[in-house]
Amino acid sequence: MHGKKRWLIVASLVLFLAALVGWRFWRAATISGPDPSTFPPAPAPAAGASYDVLVVGGQPEGVAAAVAAAGQGARVLLVERRDGLGGLFTYGWLNFIDMNYGPHYELLTRGTFQEFYRQVHGSVFDVGEAKKVLAAMVGRYPNLAVSLNTSFKEPILEGNKLVGIRAIKDGQEMAFYAGRVIDATQDASVAAAAGVPYTVGAEDIGEKDRRQAVTLVFRLGGVDWQALAGAVGGQIKDAKISDRAAWGFGSIAKGYQPSNPRLRLRGFNIARQDDGSVFINALQIFGVDGLSPTSRQEAMELGRKELPAITDFLRNHLPGFAGAQLLGTAPELYVRETRHIKALYQLDLNDVLFNRYFPDAIALGSYPVDVQATSPQDTGYVYGRPEVYSIPFRSLVPEKIDNLLVVGRSAGYTHLAAGSARVVPIGMATGDAAGVAAVYSLKANKNFRELAASSGDIKAVQEKLVQMGAYLKDYQIKNPLEKHWAFTGLKFVNHWGLIVAGYDNNWKLDTPISRISFYYMTANALKRAAGRGDLVAAKADLLKPYLDSGNLNRGDAAKLLLTYLGVDTSTLDPGAAVTMAGEQGLLPLDHTGSDPAGAVTGAEAYYATERLCGLLGKK
Repeated sequence: MHGKKRWLIVASLVLFLAALVGWRFWRAATISGPDPSTFPPAPAPAAGASYDVLVVGGQPEGVAAAVAAAGQGARVLLVERRDGLGGLFTYGWLNFIDMNYGPHYELLTRGTFQEFYRQVHGSVFDVGEAKKVLAAMVGRYPNLAVSLNTSFKEPILEGNKLVGIRAIKDGQEMAFYAGRVIDATQDASVAAAAGVPYTVGAEDIGEKDRRQAVTLVFRLGGVDWQALAGAVGGQIKDAKISDRAAWGFGSIAKGYQPSNPRLRLRGFNIARQDDGSVFINALQIFGVDGLSPTSRQEAMELGRKELPAITDFLRNHLPGFAGAQLLGTAPELYVRETRHIKALYQLDLNDVLFNRYFPDAIALGSYPVDVQATSPQDTGYVYGRPEVYSIPFRSLVPEKIDNLLVVGRSAGYTHLAAGSARVVPIGMATGDAAGVAAVYSLKANKNFRELAASSGDIKAVQEKLVQMGAYLKDYQIKNPLEKHWAFTGLKFVNHWGLIVAGYDNNWKLDTPISRISFYYMTANALKRAAGRGDLVAAKADLLKPYLDSGNLNRGDAAKLLLTYLGVDTSTLDPGAAVTMAGEQGLLPLDHTGSDPAGAVTGAEAYYATERLCGLLGKK
């Protein structure tokens, strides 16, 4: 009996080890595809070298694209201007990952991102370790060549077809050619230089000079993490902490008085490194043009000059920071937004907030629509929080130029949709899709436009993505507002950034709107959507009485709307004004009634704003 028991233990151990080896083999195959050692090597980076796929930009999104293409056996070149990979993660020190989970807390951004996430051990990582992980991810493929310290100079075009790039490496110009090109630069630099149309910042909603603050992440040593942890939840009520990260602290941050009005200290994201030092993401710098090297350098100097005072403030006001020492800053600024390329489909805020699943979905996301402050006078806006939405393949395919895909924050997203879609995990998922689609298009001998138009080809790309570890699922989330009589108006004001729903998606359809809110909603809509800033300026004096916070009644709403139509409402009876506005289609009287004393709710205001712009928009 004793021998039989020993035999059972040995047999169980053997079975367990066999299962473990099999699981590891399955996991490697799922993530990486076939054994990379069987792939023929890619040519070393040299002038005139030709590849199947060229990826420009060593951001995490570019690494994902390169790995996905190489995992299918393609000869790939990854070009990066820095001396290492990781971009925003490793040079901007953004080491606190913006995660995307589904309704059941399932990870939505899998594939290459999930592999990276596991290897750096979670959503807060050590930057040095991240560099090693990313280098190892590309290093396992002999068919993936990497050219560091290589700056993109200009595209090589044959008509509207992108066939390669010219780059500068070690002071010498080199030309690289490829069957397909993926632009994974932060600013869609290749696409823009090739002639792809784009907007910058909030230009697509009529706010050309509106730029989100940039951030300079800085590093402190000498922090007592246990003392900080002891204060959170007790002395400090508005913060949370784990063994690797702490966040919140807005009540403390607002006490800091910067030396320059272009600076502000907001709530802290604090992330620990393996050596015990911490990175702090909190310093906002306003008025920075992320496309201008001069503007970025000026902002970097402005931020660095302020940091000794910030460090001293933290020593005196943040528990555990009494012995803090400033150790340095990130090599680069965290720039949240520059270009948005115009693609075959522009992902819209409504697609995000109403959880749209596209037939050509190639990635999923759920991050809140977080648009950071654009001036010291505002604190930024959360336009809503989706459950799960998808990125369509068409949003990676730029207008006008063939052979090119764009991934990352500058892909085909509107300014507001990018408030969610800009985060790196979603960008890495689009990178996976671009790598898979590039190789598939070569094998199928179809350009990306043809691929996007074929449901059969899109399905094949989706199946390959899932086979390689991506997660695509139509959650079929129903929109309870879709049949609401004011839904068209709601989508309109959403698209133009005229309402802020917050984390709880409060659309305020049944909430009375104030006079001043209705004034600014209609005025901004006319400026942004209708291009009628001239009309707003012309009627500003007549509409000054609306600049108070009292609730709006229907009679006064009708008079404001009619004023923009050129009607003299000074002697007009409120009831007659409501009737006239109803006849013009500006008020939904069938749904709200015609009582001029009745309070105007959000639903009625959205309806009226959309109709007003329809009547007055420039033809």
